[in-house]
Amino acid sequence: MILTGKQKRYLRSLGVNEKAVVTVGKEGLSTNLIDSLNNALNARELVKVNVLKSYEDDLDTLAFDIAMHTKSSVVQQMGRTILLYKKARNPKIILP
Repeated sequence: MILTGKQKRYLRSLGVNEKAVVTVGKEGLSTNLIDSLNNALNARELVKVNVLKSYEDDLDTLAFDIAMHTKSSVVQQMGRTILLYKKARNPKIILP
């Protein structure tokens, strides 16, 4: 799903109060991490991911890979924090 600038701004404003649900360590992407991200996205639609300093690869590539594997959209990547959005079957978040 491609998000417009207005939708991204709205989702970023909602994501400010969210706490990181999933943490990526030095191992990077794994099947367990992707499963837990999918579960979190199905339950919440908007998920914040924290990347530890022990992860040494490129963060842009990680954000892209996570979005690709979970079929979600990267709303924001700021430092070592990634905000993801995936529309649910019964959406809780109504986008502008």
